[in-house]
Amino acid sequence: MTPDDVTAALTTTFGDAAKFSPPDAWQVEAEEMRLLVISSAPWLRIMTPIVPIVEAQSFINQMMEANFAQTNEARYAFYQNIVWALVQYDFESLTLELFERAIAQLTLLKSQGVEVFFNRLMEGQITQIITAAKMQGQSLEDTMKTLDRLYSEGVMGDMGESQYQQQAMTAWRNQLERLWPTINVEEANR
Repeated sequence: MTPDDVTAALTTTFGDAAKFSPPDAWQVEAEEMRLLVISSAPWLRIMTPIVPIVEAQSFINQMMEANFAQTNEARYAFYQNIVWALVQYDFESLTLELFERAIAQLTLLKSQGVEVFFNRLMEGQITQIITAAKMQGQSLEDTMKTLDRLYSEGVMGDMGESQYQQQAMTAWRNQLERLWPTINVEEANR
């Protein structure tokens, strides 16, 4: 690819939101998306900020694991207290197809933010609760009653009898009902 090819591809994808800053940088500022493209011979870096690093602190290990197994050519990177999604290619060998695929990957990572890692963390914690409940011989309903009592007593946060407690209990029930049948404590004890 050439710098003109990059400009054309970004303009095709993002229209007027794509800006070229001669001699070696492009920036896209579009709804919820900020994309930076920087040529630094022999590399072309394409990147987007995800979240401030303080918001991702609990998920850094998961992000590094995702770099290894899930993000394809894209990588999570940390710079100036920001978590970035980044793809780096040899500029001369870069094709339009690879460039477009990189933008799609970065757009996906940006749209997911840290929510995917938060959900995995929560699912792991809910799995631990289910495992403990099943090891104690509790049923799903017993576990729900325990959680309701813990919320009512303020142990799980002071929500009183508010709508938030009802919303929290509905979310717990949905997750417990979804995961309960997947946990087999007899296999875990072998």
